[in-house]
Amino acid sequence: MSSVDVEKDTAAPSGEDERTEGKKNILYTVSEVPPWYLCILLGFQQFLTAFGATFSYPILMAPFLCLAGDSVGLSELIGTVIFVSGISTLLQTTLGVRLPIIQSISYSFITPVISLMSIRQWQCPYTDASVNKTSLPELGSEEHRGMWQARLAEVQGALLVSSLFQVVIGFSGLVGFLMNFIGPLTITPTIALIGLSLFEAASDKASSQWWIALTTVALIAVFSQYLRNVRVPCVTYSRQDGCSRTSLPIFNLFPVLMAIVTAWILCVILTVTGALPDDPKGWGYQARTDIRTNVLYKATWFRFPYPGQWGIPTVSVAGVFGMLAALLASMIESVGDYYACARLSGAPPPPSSAVSRGIGMEGITCLVAGLWGTGGGTTSYSENIGAIGITKVGSRVVIQVGAAIMIVLGCLGKFGALFVTIPDPVVGGMFIVMFGMVTAVGISNLSFVDLSSIRNLFILGVSVFFGLSFPRWVTANSDQIQTGNDIANQIISVLLGTSMFVGGFVAAFLDNTIPGTIEERGILKWRTLGESSSGGDARDTMAVYDLPLIQKYLNKLRCTKYIPICPNFILDKRASSPSSMCGCCPGRKKHRSQEGAANAGYQEDNTRM
Repeated sequence: MSSVDVEKDTAAPSGEDERTEGKKNILYTVSEVPPWYLCILLGFQQFLTAFGATFSYPILMAPFLCLAGDSVGLSELIGTVIFVSGISTLLQTTLGVRLPIIQSISYSFITPVISLMSIRQWQCPYTDASVNKTSLPELGSEEHRGMWQARLAEVQGALLVSSLFQVVIGFSGLVGFLMNFIGPLTITPTIALIGLSLFEAASDKASSQWWIALTTVALIAVFSQYLRNVRVPCVTYSRQDGCSRTSLPIFNLFPVLMAIVTAWILCVILTVTGALPDDPKGWGYQARTDIRTNVLYKATWFRFPYPGQWGIPTVSVAGVFGMLAALLASMIESVGDYYACARLSGAPPPPSSAVSRGIGMEGITCLVAGLWGTGGGTTSYSENIGAIGITKVGSRVVIQVGAAIMIVLGCLGKFGALFVTIPDPVVGGMFIVMFGMVTAVGISNLSFVDLSSIRNLFILGVSVFFGLSFPRWVTANSDQIQTGNDIANQIISVLLGTSMFVGGFVAAFLDNTIPGTIEERGILKWRTLGESSSGGDARDTMAVYDLPLIQKYLNKLRCTKYIPICPNFILDKRASSPSSMCGCCPGRKKHRSQEGAANAGYQEDNTRM
């Protein structure tokens, strides 16, 4: 905290004016409930915000899971992903961190799954040029369904076992310990390589008709960047004023959705007018909108996803170790999302018990994803947190209503089939933007780092370039890894074939072994950011993190204060109790003592340098 903050606090001892003004900027905080009709509309809006990343994951993974060509099977997988996302969101908002965060499929799992499917045992014969396609089962037949379901079962088993690691890390309170070895220089290549390693998948989809793909990219750019401040008149409701006319940044709220729909309509027009070729080998054929419409007729109206629907999960040690890298990246991202969501939704910064419970619950939701078979684990969605900042609605109930909508839509077979009919170049254009944003999010962590340092440039350059080049060789030459043990060969092939693991491991090793000051490494600035976020004005009480129904009973048990996931955890109480402050006045002296401790820590770090 700066001296300016202390002076403000001296002038207004309780900071009541700032808290009151801050709350006016939020229509509904975490614990507040809008009218039922607004809950439905706002909840559906949260689903639409997440739908782009949610349905695109199964489409991206289809060729590697040998699912491409089975439109009905793909629609069933999309419905399962939406259904599980709803269940995961309900679990997280009710028993987890209890912040208004949507949980859905994580892109961190793409590279490990691709590496696992690159093992000779699981390589899809339909994409292998050396295999005679006439000897293979017909696409969509029962034999073909058995092939991709076996591959999904392998991913399920790996996810089920590896998720136990995240459960232990979260519920044991070890998250804080692990974060001591992870800084901005580790996070940057880990997250950035997720997007960089997927450029081929985006290019393959977009190259089926580049003009349509570029049109999709241009539309997303126009809606999200050039028109982001344009507000469209509409009617809204508030508790103070009732119904009133206002305006909303519609283009900023739904840029991906509007771009896809617009490009989709363009493809319909080009298909009807005959501008696109009707020859399956012609360039642009995949942009036609009439080549997959049969899935809308074949898909059932109602299909309830259930655990083990693809068969009994199978487990391999290689798959389990590969998933661990994705889980670690997902945990790092989620911790940052918790603090961002708390600031935007009018909640106090989450205590360590809530963070630990949230990470542990993400492990549980990954177990759910493994049981149902989504092809990947779940994580918090940053785009939905951004939507809270735009709409000023941070109500937990709104997110829970959105989760209920996702569960219902996940059971509608026709709804999932609708997304299968999106033309490939439209999906490719969306991939270019989405994977580019994932890469940019990783690179943005360099804002904490001293980029004039040769040490940091060396770590960054080596980790990123090695993370791109070495896994590519491993994937193409997996038979060159011979340890004398088949299981060890598979483990090494999957781990070293995963870009985010290789780049993140190299960066973490170099950053923790090469001498450098904490200011040079960006850790000092990172800690300062965390302290400033945790020292902000709480617009709600810590009760927002209490567990429903059972909290009053937990408060009566003395042993629960030693459990790191309980809201009355002793370390949380020490952080907020007056006894931990300097002097007998818990108001302004609290701020001064915190400032003195921060300055002392900074001087101590400089002395060590």
